Amino acid sequence: MDTPSFKEDHISQIPALQLLQKLGYSYLTPAEAEKLRGGKTSNVLLEDILRKQLKEINSEKRISSTKTTYISDANIENGIRVLKEMPMNEGYMAACETAYNLITLGKTFEQSFGGDKKSITLQYIDWENPENNVFHVTEEFPVMRSTSKEHYRPDIVLFINGIPVCIIECKRPDMKDPLAQAISQQLRNQQEDGIRSLYVYAQIIMCIATQEARYATNATQEKFWSIWKEKFNTKENEEKHKSYLQDLKNQPLPIEQKEKLFGDRFKYVRDYFDEMEKENILPTVQDEYLYGLCRPERLLDLIFNFVMFESGDKKVARYQQYFAVQKAMKRVLQIENGRRKGGVIWHTQGSGKSLTMVMLAQAIALEKSIRNPKIILVTDRTDLDVQLTNTFRKCGMFVENATTGQRLVELLESKSDAVVTTIINKFVAAMKKIKEPLFSKDIFVLVDEGHRTQYGTFNIEMQK
Repeated sequence: MDTPSFKEDHISQIPALQLLQKLGYSYLTPAEAEKLRGGKTSNVLLEDILRKQLKEINSEKRISSTKTTYISDANIENGIRVLKEMPMNEGYMAACETAYNLITLGKTFEQSFGGDKKSITLQYIDWENPENNVFHVTEEFPVMRSTSKEHYRPDIVLFINGIPVCIIECKRPDMKDPLAQAISQQLRNQQEDGIRSLYVYAQIIMCIATQEARYATNATQEKFWSIWKEKFNTKENEEKHKSYLQDLKNQPLPIEQKEKLFGDRFKYVRDYFDEMEKENILPTVQDEYLYGLCRPERLLDLIFNFVMFESGDKKVARYQQYFAVQKAMKRVLQIENGRRKGGVIWHTQGSGKSLTMVMLAQAIALEKSIRNPKIILVTDRTDLDVQLTNTFRKCGMFVENATTGQRLVELLESKSDAVVTTIINKFVAAMKKIKEPLFSKDIFVLVDEGHRTQYGTFNIEMQK
């Protein structure tokens, strides 16, 4: 079968759009997306979809069993307005953090119920029930640049409830350094004279070129763009994954979806892709990335649990961190003779062990089967405290810094849940003040460094 003369990056772009639809995204033509934006290329939210979803997610049946709790139409409009008004004058990364906090935490408004004013939180995404959200994909999404009437057009944009959360650049694999060119384009788009108004909402930013791919988040330097690999506990699970992805890749699109995708600018290659459906094609590297990072349940998980802000930078988990946390959680949920299993996660220098620790702590805090967990983070990094405080707002928990042995004992002995930061030598002082050893299986001690300070006397006192 002869490959047609592909324009631009369609050899990567069309298969990506096909797979994303099979993963659960509804395809919007550029014309449909423009209409949903009110015909304004300066507006990046699909407002009609967002408005409908806000009403659905925040309806009384979703947020309360009583009939007196609901979000008013006025506050839904307030929620849209707040989401549109990002504080770009405070800097790009500050605006990214504002957008992230809104998307993950929601926004609290005052509302009258029977004459009484109460605070009520509007949620933009239903994190606990993925099926309550809607997922859309469109291509060639024009956004007006901040300093001119010119436009940049990202190849593919993914939306959750009308909010753009993933931006993908596609390149032909036969061009010179396709990924370097795609990454350069993504970084150019995020410059001050670019289209930050779109990127401020993005959580995953990806570049694909059929047999190559990389991902990152906002303002990530090229050298820090990451690879993604799925990790499996058994060879059997790995084979099942490969088989499933191949079946998905070769599953034909329903005729109505195909008519829509190939109805306009892709019409000239319709015959080529129809012929390809008769063959059994192996998944590409970009297929692995789209499945591994963008399938709806995984994308929700990554955004909520594995995106962090640290010292003015935004970071998303590497695959090693993601699967280390998954594996660690499986381990701590095993209880034998009233005790949970512990373990060690090995890291190389500079591979993000502090972030892994924060992500694991958050996973423990959000695990519903663990009631009132006490999470003790033993670290010598004082700058983690601010980061931890912001992270655990999502869990509804406060972070306390145990600066003395006495305070550490008080926090350990209290019956409420807690996230506590301390340093190893506070356990020595705590041992002198504690009345009885603590036997709760819901105390978790996460130690930042496995070096010599964790052995000998310090470790003995901590174990006690």
